[in-house]
Amino acid sequence: MNYAVIENGVVTNIAVWDGESDWQQTNALVLPVSDNVRIGWYYEKGKFSPPTQPPKTHDELLREAEAQRQSLIDAAMASISLIQLKLRAGRKLTQAETTRLNAVLDYIDAVEATDTSTAPDVIWPELPEA
Repeated sequence: MNYAVIENGVVTNIAVWDGESDWQQTNALVLPVSDNVRIGWYYEKGKFSPPTQPPKTHDELLREAEAQRQSLIDAAMASISLIQLKLRAGRKLTQAETTRLNAVLDYIDAVEATDTSTAPDVIWPELPEA
């Protein structure tokens, strides 16, 4: 069974103990816990809670915004993959397909031009309707 070693309301260690063999306890509180409790969790009023996450740094927010940019571009590219296949095969596009292709390419240009320095408050363009 897993036991949490708690000092000053914080889990400082998780120990696996059979409950029978000798264990030299410290002055810390030791309680049985489920597998999901981890070092760094809080223990207050008989309950365990995970630590609060620190706010994300601007660099982390920028990386997330860049990942979002790539995700939007990938989705846009996927939405015109059949049209691209037709072009590669030398087929003529319908007017609707040409319009759709140009609208999505304009959208991709707009996504690429979007300023991510304002992350997390980035305003992304909307993907045109199919």
